[in-house]
Parts: sequence; structure tokens; C-alpha cells
Amino acid sequence: MRVRIASTKATQKITKAMQMVAASKLRRAQTAAEAARPYADKMSAVIANIASAAAGSPGAPALLAGTGRDQVHLLLVCTGERGLSGAFNSSIVRLARERALALMNQGKEVKFFCVGRKGYEQLRRQFDKQIVEHLDLRSVRQLGFANAEDIAKKVLARFEAGEFDVCTLFYSRFKSVIAQIPTAQQIIPLVVEEGAPASTTSYEYEPEEDEILTRLLPRNLAVQIFRALLENNASFYGAQMSAMDNATRNAGEMIRKQTLVYNRTRQAQITKELIEIISGAEAV
Repeated sequence: MRVRIASTKATQKITKAMQMVAASKLRRAQTAAEAARPYADKMSAVIANIASAAAGSPGAPALLAGTGRDQVHLLLVCTGERGLSGAFNSSIVRLARERALALMNQGKEVKFFCVGRKGYEQLRRQFDKQIVEHLDLRSVRQLGFANAEDIAKKVLARFEAGEFDVCTLFYSRFKSVIAQIPTAQQIIPLVVEEGAPASTTSYEYEPEEDEILTRLLPRNLAVQIFRALLENNASFYGAQMSAMDNATRNAGEMIRKQTLVYNRTRQAQITKELIEIISGAEAV
């Protein structure tokens, strides 16, 4: 029992240290994720405005108009590189798996592009032959726009090669330390949100809308992926902080129960020895 209590205390020290490290990294990751939201939202609004002006144009870029088909779907699944973060990774994978199975039941072809080790490890058990690419970011100490741009270029290259018709991005949107929301966002072809308030300002574009979109859409793809990576990073540290806090509390409860058992066993052993000594003395 002494060994078990010592082992549990050592584990508690580790989980407490991991909780403190996650808490310190969470502040920076949360700030970066929240700072990226206005830019990504404004980019989407600008593209939506230009796209409405270019609606019906025969020269609309394929990233906006699509290929005209809906047969092959690429699921871009972004997860973490490490575990010990509760249900963070598994919730993203579960959402992607449910979408994949639903599409396959409709007779669609599904492909996976995995960003992050944990998502790849979980998905390859069931969809090993459908994973077309896996990107590991363990060596990246701080996420930058260049990382998202690299992913966007790989996705664009496959789209231009005709390997898929629709691409959906999966990630976890950070809400709070105890709440991370698994999110699916279609990024190819770009979905222009309906019901947005109409602008009262009339714009004239130069060069033409189609030319602007041709240059803006690939950058928007990288921006949305970058936003997803930052949201994922903040969500990971939030989930890890919460998970390690729970683990520390559970370890404390285990130590309390183990100490109680140890004291009871020790007291029973002392009582037994006293009874044996008294019985021996009376026998003499």
C-alpha cells in the first residue's frame, strides 16, 4: 500500500505540472485564435460580396463554382499531435467518421487528408486505404501562416488534378476551457452564407470580379485553414488543462482512499499483534 500511495502521489505531481503548463500555453494560443477570427470573418465577407456580384458569370473560378459534380469528397481532418487531452481528438474524428459513413451510404467516394498524428492514428484503423495524405506538425514549435499555406497548396494541387469535387475542413472551435465545439466547414467549393445583411454601398471592382476571386480564393483557403489550426491549438490546451485538472483531483481522491485502507490495515495488524502478546502472556 505504501508503494501504491507513493506511485499515485508521483502521478498527481505529473498531472498537476501538465495542468500548469497547459494553462500557461493556453493564454497565448487563445489570444492567437481570437485575433485570427476578425480577419477570417472579414475575408469571408469580402469574398461573399464579390461572389454575389460575379454570380452567374461563366468565368467564375472553380474554387467558387465547383466542378459541377458531387461524387468525390476530401475530408481535411485537423487534430492534435499529442493525447492526454480528454475527448478533444476523438470528438473531431467522430464527426469526420460520421460524415464519411453518411457520404459512403449515399454512394459517394471519400478521401482523407489528415493533419495531426492523433487523427491519423484513429482514422487509419477504419479508413487506411482512403487516407491520401498525412501531415505531421510535431516538429513545429509555433504555428504560422506558412504551415497553413503549405496545407492549402497541397489541397489545391489535388483539386486542380481532379482528385476530388468537394473539400470539408474538420477542426475544434475554441469556446472556453471546458467547451470546444467540433466543426465541419466546407471550403471547396466555397459556401457563401445566405441571409447576411445586404450592403447599402455599391462597389465597382477593378480588375474584374472573376480575376479578383482567382487570386483571393486560394488565399482565403489558406486563411481558413490557418484559423482552424489556431482554434485547434487553443482547444487542445483548454481540453488538456481540464483533463489534467480532473486527473489531479481523481489522484487526490485515490490517495485519500488508499491512505484510509493503509491506516485500517495497519491498525488491524497492530491489534492482532497485541492480542497475540496478551494471549501468550496469560498462557505463561
